[in-house]
Amino acid sequence: MKVGIIGAGMAGLACADRLRERGIDAVLFDKGKRPGGRLSTLRLEDRAWDFGCQYVMPGAGAFAAEAARWRQAGLVAPWRAGPPGALVGVPAMASLIEGLCAGKDARFGMQVQRLDRQGQSWCVPGPGFSEGPFAAIAIAIPAEQAAALLSLHDLALAREAASTRSSPCWTVMAGFDRPLAGLEAFLRDRGAIAWAARNNSKPGRGSAECWVIQAGPQWSQDHQELDRETVAARLLALFAAETGQVLPPPSFLKAHRWRFALSYGQPGATLWNAALQLGACGDWCMAPQVEGAWRAGRDLADRIMASLAFEAEAQPLRVVG
Repeated sequence: MKVGIIGAGMAGLACADRLRERGIDAVLFDKGKRPGGRLSTLRLEDRAWDFGCQYVMPGAGAFAAEAARWRQAGLVAPWRAGPPGALVGVPAMASLIEGLCAGKDARFGMQVQRLDRQGQSWCVPGPGFSEGPFAAIAIAIPAEQAAALLSLHDLALAREAASTRSSPCWTVMAGFDRPLAGLEAFLRDRGAIAWAARNNSKPGRGSAECWVIQAGPQWSQDHQELDRETVAARLLALFAAETGQVLPPPSFLKAHRWRFALSYGQPGATLWNAALQLGACGDWCMAPQVEGAWRAGRDLADRIMASLAFEAEAQPLRVVG
């Protein structure tokens, strides 16, 4: 018995882990070229920028215990210069996802464009591949993308996913040949800038001066379709104005647009159709943090396991002879 999981980010990996605890194998499909998703890191020689999720808060309860396991395994470490209690992947935020992928059947560079129902099973097709059969499917991608896959099989679930929206986020990665003096390791809520951080203040990053600058939702929405070069220049200028800095010319400057960054309007639960063995999860179900994604993945796995167990019990006995 196998479960297909679309998306190998935190929610998908948490779902796979929970299923494995009960002896159920999972195959994860992700369109990205490598592990990371919204915990991605750009690495260039001795420089690195965590240009998605900046840190993890350990929270409480089961997630706190999970974060403690990550810390014990060396996947995360305290960011002493960051917000109180913040943990970061080492030596990069992407390292956390890379570590969690270890030992799993995770396939990258695989764009899933539809899901095919074949009798009581599922097939996952895409350009150049077709995988299955799967007893159940978990869709662990942003709500807007999940809605498109769900709509082919369950319009009610698709509408529920579509009702959860995501704000975009423009992120700029800037590198300098000398440290920017007089600045703290991070700042937030400065005008149009929601967050800026000296990435090299995080453990394991090296000493080269690297800054991540993220615009707030409204600025990102208003400038969503601008080209990357223009956004990079404008956000760097805003950063200079907000910090009162005369910035040296950057030795590296690049912008990245997260079209689906911060979710809002969470339904408070994962989506599941027991008749079809089809569901969806993500931080957009619970809360727009790493913990929300992790809890959503675990919750959907529990619903899958309960449904598969019920189905197995409901199968009629076969008399041989």
